[in-house]
Amino acid sequence: MEVKAQGDVEVGLHDKESTRKTSIVDIDHGADSQLQRRLGNRHITMIGIGSSIGMGLWLGSGKGLVAAGPASLFIGFIIASSMVWAVSQSIGEMAVMYPLPSAFVQWTNKFVDPAAGFALGWCYWFNYWIAVANELQGIVTILSFWNTSVPKAAWISIFWVVIALINVGAVTVFAEVEVVMAAVKFGWIFVVIIASIVISAGGAPNHEAIGFRYWNDAPFLNGFRGFLTVMPVCIFALSGSETTGLVAAELSNPRKAVPKAVKSIALRLAMFYLMGSLMITITVSPSDSNLFGSGAHATDASPFVIAFRNAGLEPLAHMMNAVIFLSVLSSGSINAYAGSRTLVGLSEIGMAPSWMKRADRRGRPWYTLVPTLLIGGGLSYLNASHTGAEVFSWLSSLVSLFTLFGWSMICLSHIRMRHAWKVQGRSVDDLPWRTKTWPWAAYWGLIWCIILTIVQFYLAIWPFNGETSAKSFFSTYVSVPVGIIIYIAAKFFYGGRRWLDSRSIDLDTDRRFYSAEQEDEDKVSFAKRILKKLLRMSYSGSCIIAKDGTWSPKCTTAYVEAALRSQCTNLGGTLSNINFQTTITQINYRCNCVHGNTKDFTFNDGVFEAKAVVGDKC
Repeated sequence: MEVKAQGDVEVGLHDKESTRKTSIVDIDHGADSQLQRRLGNRHITMIGIGSSIGMGLWLGSGKGLVAAGPASLFIGFIIASSMVWAVSQSIGEMAVMYPLPSAFVQWTNKFVDPAAGFALGWCYWFNYWIAVANELQGIVTILSFWNTSVPKAAWISIFWVVIALINVGAVTVFAEVEVVMAAVKFGWIFVVIIASIVISAGGAPNHEAIGFRYWNDAPFLNGFRGFLTVMPVCIFALSGSETTGLVAAELSNPRKAVPKAVKSIALRLAMFYLMGSLMITITVSPSDSNLFGSGAHATDASPFVIAFRNAGLEPLAHMMNAVIFLSVLSSGSINAYAGSRTLVGLSEIGMAPSWMKRADRRGRPWYTLVPTLLIGGGLSYLNASHTGAEVFSWLSSLVSLFTLFGWSMICLSHIRMRHAWKVQGRSVDDLPWRTKTWPWAAYWGLIWCIILTIVQFYLAIWPFNGETSAKSFFSTYVSVPVGIIIYIAAKFFYGGRRWLDSRSIDLDTDRRFYSAEQEDEDKVSFAKRILKKLLRMSYSGSCIIAKDGTWSPKCTTAYVEAALRSQCTNLGGTLSNINFQTTITQINYRCNCVHGNTKDFTFNDGVFEAKAVVGDKC
C-alpha cells in the first residue's frame, strides 16, 4: 500500500486487503461523480420533509376518506408509514457507504442484478416526470379554490417555469428554496393539529362539537375493498420519501447527515401523516360533497381546507390553501431534481448515454435536467381537457406502483448487500453506520411492497365503483407490464444469473471511505464542535506565512483548508470546489478569484507545502 506523508497527515491508497479490515481511512475518498458535494445536514433533513409532502397528503387523502372512511384511511397511513420507516433504514445504511447519483438504481445494479437496475432506473425516471406532471395538475386544482376563470393551461405554464427556475440554479439554490418551503410545512402542521382539536371539541365559531362522530357513524366504508382502495392513495402520499438517498451524492459528509435524517423520519411520519390523517377523520365527514374526487359537483378542495371552512374559520381556510400550494410546488421541484439525478446515475453505470452524466462547474446536470422538465411539464397539459380528479387518479396509480417497485428494490438491495458483506467475511463493525433494525425492517418493507402490488392488480381487474374494462386496467396497472417488458429486454442484453453471486459482489468499488479525523469529529458533542471550530479559525491565520501563498509545513489538512479559505477571502477571491479528501500522489488545487485570475496550489511528496503566484487582482 502506497502512503504519502503530508506534514503530520498521512494519505493512503487503500488496496482491497486494507479496505476489508476497516472503513476508517486517513483521507475521505470514493463515490466520486461530477455532481458537487455542497449540501449539509439541514438540507437533507428538510428535503426529506418536503419531498413526500405534496398533493398526496393535502389533497389525495380526501379521495381516500370518500372511498374508505376514517378508520380505513388512518390504518392505511399507519401501514404506509411503517413501510417508509423500514425503507428509510435500508436507505440510511447504504447511502452512508455508497452515496451515489441515482442511489437505489446503482445499489440495485450492484447488489441485485444489472437488468433489475436498468428497469428500476428507467421506470423511476418515468415516475419522476409523471410526478412533476401530477404536481402541476395539483397546482391547478388548488388555485381553482380562488379563481376558476384562468385557463388551466395558463397556470400549468406559469408554474412549469417556476419549477424550472428553482432547478436551474446551483444545487445550493435549489436546496435553500426547499429548506424554506419545508420549514413552512413543518410549522403549519402544528397549526393544523391545534386547530383541528379545537374544531372537534366545539371551540370553533360554529360551536359544533364533533368528537369522533364520523368514526362512530361509518368507520369502514365499502368494507374490505374500500380499505384496499385507500392503500394506493397512502402510498402515493408518501412517495418521494426515498429522495434522501439521491441527495446523499451531493452531501459534504453523508456519514453525519444521512443518519440524522433517518433518525428523524419517525417524527416526520408521526407529525404529518399519522396526526394529519387523524385530524382529517375527526373534522371532515366522508360524505362531504366538496371533497376531492367525491363526485361531479365537488369543488375538489382539500379536506383540511374544508375542515376550516365548515367550522367558520375562513381566514385559516385560505391560509391552509396557500400552504398546500407551496407544498405542491415544492414537491414538483424535488421530483424534477430527483429525475435528473436518476438519469445521471444511469449514465454513470453505462445504462444511459455517457454524455448525460456531465455537469457544469456548478454541478448542474443540464443533459438530464432539461428532458425531465420538458417531458414532465408537457405531460401535465393532459389536465387541460380532463377533470383534476380523473387525471389525479390516472397518474397517482402509476406513481404508486413505480414507488412500490423502488421501495422493494431498496429493501432487496439492502438484504443482498448485508448477505454479501457476511459471506465475504467482513465485520458489521466496519460499516460506517448501521441500522439497529436489521434484518426485520428490510423484510417488512419488501413483503408489504409485494402484497400491495398484488392489491393493485386486484383493484385493476375489479375497480372500486366501476366496471371491469381494458381501459380501467391499463390506466391503473400499465406501469407493471412496462417494468416487466423493460426488465426482460435488459435481461436478454445483460444475461447472467437470476441475480448476482454474493461472493463476487465488489463491495469496495464506488464505496465512500471516511477519515479517522471525521470519525472522531462525529463523536464530539455539538458544543465541543463549535469550540473546536472557533479555535481552528483562530489558529488558521498562523498557517499563512506570506502573501505569496507559502504555507507552514506543520498545518494539518483541516487547518490548511481553513487557511486557504481565509486567504482567498482576504485576497478578494472565492473558494471553488476545493476538496482535500482525494489526495493521492500530487494534486493541484485552483482557487478561482473574482477578477478571473487563478493560482495553482501543489502538494508535494514528503513536504506539506503550497506555493502560489498571486496576480494583481487576486
